[in-house]
Amino acid sequence: MSRLRPGTSWLFPATLGFLTGMAVMAVIALLFRPTEPERSRSATDAIPAASAPVPLPEAVARVDAGPPAPPPPASPPVLDSRPLLTDTSTASLPAAPPTTTPDTDDDAIGDLRQRRFEVPVEGITRSDLQNTFADARGERRHEALDVLAPRNTPVVAVEDGTIAKLFFSKAGGITVYQFDPSGQYAYYYAHLERYADGLTEGAAVKRGQVLGYVGTTGNAPADTPHLHFAIFKLTSEKHWWQGAPIDPFPVLR
Repeated sequence: MSRLRPGTSWLFPATLGFLTGMAVMAVIALLFRPTEPERSRSATDAIPAASAPVPLPEAVARVDAGPPAPPPPASPPVLDSRPLLTDTSTASLPAAPPTTTPDTDDDAIGDLRQRRFEVPVEGITRSDLQNTFADARGERRHEALDVLAPRNTPVVAVEDGTIAKLFFSKAGGITVYQFDPSGQYAYYYAHLERYADGLTEGAAVKRGQVLGYVGTTGNAPADTPHLHFAIFKLTSEKHWWQGAPIDPFPVLR
């Protein structure tokens, strides 16, 4: 039998004791191992119960109910919008009754034709004009004349008169409302790039005087500068935004 080296006599008993202890601990762990359901319950019990959901406000609930609605179909670009009743985009304007039937009276058109209006855009001849009065604009008629011209082309007064209103609207952009000398008719110039310097409300203007410049403000397509020109017969109230549309094409031709 071999001898143990001096100083190592303790190693064998210590190792044996350590292995014995590990074996005992393994047996205890097997005896007291919880079953699968017990482990599931203990894990579940460790998670606090969720609180009841808080109901959404009624308005939010209505919005969130069901799938989102599809976006509306894209509308084709509109060259312009009528001046009457659609330019009342400020809260200060009073309520107005519906626009009256377009005036097709030969007397009104004949009266205006005798005045030999200036073409309202410099450099445009009468033969250049195209009748867009009856063109469709969505679900309505255009009721105006579109005169295409390069941006910043001068826009001039068709005859003498008074500046009734300088107005900016979502549809017409930068606009001018001019009353004729008799106070029976209004002339509407829309989509201007800017006003002529010094133009003010209430000012008297002369035939051919520059009022502004062709542009694309309002709902005009950005790549189609043009003047939207309209004529309407004023009502007895003489509101600058209200009247019966008259076709400018036969008047200017």
